[in-house]
Amino acid sequence: MVSMRTNLESFLGCTTPVVPSQFLSKSETKKLNRLWHPWEREKVDYFVLSDLWNSFDELSAYGAGVPIISDNGQNLIQYFVPYLSALQIFTSNSSLTCLREETESVISETRGDSYSDSFSDESESEKLSRWDGCSSEEGDSFWHPNERLGNLYFQYFERSSPYGRVPLSDKISSLSQRYPGLMSLRSVDLSPASWMAVAWYPIYHIPKGQTIKDLQTCFLTYHTISSSFQDVDEIEEEVEMKEKEGERIAVPPFGMATYKMQGDIWLSENKKGTDDRERIVSLLSVADSWLKQLRVQHHDFNYFIGNRHP
Repeated sequence: MVSMRTNLESFLGCTTPVVPSQFLSKSETKKLNRLWHPWEREKVDYFVLSDLWNSFDELSAYGAGVPIISDNGQNLIQYFVPYLSALQIFTSNSSLTCLREETESVISETRGDSYSDSFSDESESEKLSRWDGCSSEEGDSFWHPNERLGNLYFQYFERSSPYGRVPLSDKISSLSQRYPGLMSLRSVDLSPASWMAVAWYPIYHIPKGQTIKDLQTCFLTYHTISSSFQDVDEIEEEVEMKEKEGERIAVPPFGMATYKMQGDIWLSENKKGTDDRERIVSLLSVADSWLKQLRVQHHDFNYFIGNRHP
């Protein structure tokens, strides 16, 4: 029997967050930033960031199970654990108004592999930024050059070795103790420039057996978290099935990078004739363009790209 989906499509579908949706009242709809929400709708749906993070709870604890078919036709389930790689949240001018920066030390285990070694020369720190309660006059000097982006409320870029990281849910839980907006903000409060990157590292596959090099691939997915982009094309089938469970919003990746992609297990053609190789190139190009537009140096992206195989 021919699989309806390629292995890459299976990965994208299984790792796309799908969160409960809520609807704005008419009075709240009128208050929306028209630069970010130019269209007129009868209903405007949104999600709360806390629900987005909650969607990663089980995946962080047990891994995301991705059904795949090996080169020899064997059905497997490969598990990946999600880690927060990067996060930038831009809000409207009237939200939170004064920038404060903090630096937090990261204690990470070092291992004798190339990935860990690449971090040894880095400053082992996480840079956190947010807007804190100050007068608007004080905040004005911190506006982003492009007012369409809004005000930078919070940003985080992971720099530690993969062995020193904690799963996404644990990281967000820790960060939100000091930055409660990470839980309370809504997707309609965020500018189109708000985004997150999730690093997916493989842990094991079922049934267990010999190590398959192709299954050591790591993925880095990019997701916009603003309601401005909720109408983008969804990852088919798997996401549609999740959405039928109730009123829900999918947050599919708009970009992606890969690391340790050896072999063709993630590269095939689907029933529509779409080539996964072309899709990966396209997703990588979009991620690269996004980072360049925001003038962001994303450590994990740079590492993944610097270690790509021909």
